[in-house]
Amino acid sequence: MTAADTAIPDRLRSGPLLIGGDHVTDASGGTYQHVYPGTGQVNFSTEIAGEPEIELAVSSGVEAQREWASWTVDKRRAILMDLADAVGDHQDELSLLNVHDYGVPRLMSANGVLTERFLRYYAGYIDKPLGTTSHVEASSALNITEHEPFGVVGVITPWNGPLVVIGLAVAPALAAGNAVVLKPSELAPLAPVRFGEICLEAGLPAGLVNVVTAGADGGQALVRHPGVSKIHFTGGQKTARSVIQAASQNLTPVTAELGGNAAMVVFDDADIDAAASTAAFQGPLGQSGQSCACASRILIQDDVYEEFVEKFLATISSVTIGDPLRPDVMFGPVVSESAAERIVGVIDDAVNHGWGKLLSGGHRMEGELAEGFFVEPTVFSEVNDRSPLVQQETFGPVVAVTRFTHEAEAVRTANDTVYGLNAYVFTSNLNRAHRVARKLEAGSVWVNSHSDIEPQSPYGGYKQSGFGRSGGLQGLQEFLQVKNIRIAAN
Repeated sequence: MTAADTAIPDRLRSGPLLIGGDHVTDASGGTYQHVYPGTGQVNFSTEIAGEPEIELAVSSGVEAQREWASWTVDKRRAILMDLADAVGDHQDELSLLNVHDYGVPRLMSANGVLTERFLRYYAGYIDKPLGTTSHVEASSALNITEHEPFGVVGVITPWNGPLVVIGLAVAPALAAGNAVVLKPSELAPLAPVRFGEICLEAGLPAGLVNVVTAGADGGQALVRHPGVSKIHFTGGQKTARSVIQAASQNLTPVTAELGGNAAMVVFDDADIDAAASTAAFQGPLGQSGQSCACASRILIQDDVYEEFVEKFLATISSVTIGDPLRPDVMFGPVVSESAAERIVGVIDDAVNHGWGKLLSGGHRMEGELAEGFFVEPTVFSEVNDRSPLVQQETFGPVVAVTRFTHEAEAVRTANDTVYGLNAYVFTSNLNRAHRVARKLEAGSVWVNSHSDIEPQSPYGGYKQSGFGRSGGLQGLQEFLQVKNIRIAAN
């Protein structure tokens, strides 16, 4: 099966923007020819928003937000619940669009389920009291603390899972009473545009969620727009610096969830079968390593090192590789030709500089997969701790496995990067699990588990992995402004 065998809906094949409830098919930024990662062939074109479309989207959002804020809390809650139902009803369609967007295997493309769950979770907060009253020195005065929406917020999604970020950011932004201008990457616009359509079908006001696919210029226009009062950005550090600099023009607050270079620490008392399997799928296999939660540094205690590596490599070699539209494929391509070239360059540099010993993989895939953007799952051992393999985020199917002897050594090595988004611990010792988890410098620590984002749990980074949180009450508060009201007694 190829991309052509499963058609993209005609209305989406031209990659329209969605502004004020209408499709825009002649945007000022021109068009982008989207290439399907599984075959290297163009499979649709998408419109690219420029400054005029951003202006229109923000203006539309201002009007829609006023309408949304005027609705009763019961009505808004019911509409978001309807939206969650609609996302669930269109789960198969959204999953397929994910495959076309960025080449994630069909088996792993159903992250719309998470979007639905986040919508339900945050819909439940709409009618819950978040304000407080407190006593002040003038005992008869009334001192009120309230939370209000920002107005129009900009949400910039990455190409590797836009539906997940829609759940993490758009759902709480809407529940908080805001309008959203959603800017997906030109590499993955289909599922976000379809989500925007589903918002209209579910009964949200036209313009409350506008979808403006854009590159760097459109992103800058959105972040610099004076009518945008909050930015939620998910992506890499380099782009984040540009976003923050642009936002500083209007002192617009930014929440940023950035990259990761996660360590997985496997102790000698762990379930080695479970640890090896989780490491394989949380490392090079899941989304071909193109995940901020990728366990790219795997630290194994001496006594179980050989056993772990044997089982880890066996798991990697057992997976089916191929066109991600095939239902049996577990490992697919990376997102683009440039990504494949960059990743292979990192591998070649590591080999040429002796940064580690290549245990498996290391090349572009050939044969029937040669036209797609396939890079073999690649594992290095005996890696230099100061090398780019350890200190930089490869964002591809490349991992480094290293030994450690003592717990303190493992913690020190795990923390020895500028990143701090996720960390993983495998142990059967509960005291050790608590102790090590508290010492690891990461926003999320997963013990005997893969990365499993839940609506109830705040997610975000330490250090250069970002600031602010998505998920939980903290994620809702990112989209609310705090106001104090003091009413004096007569």
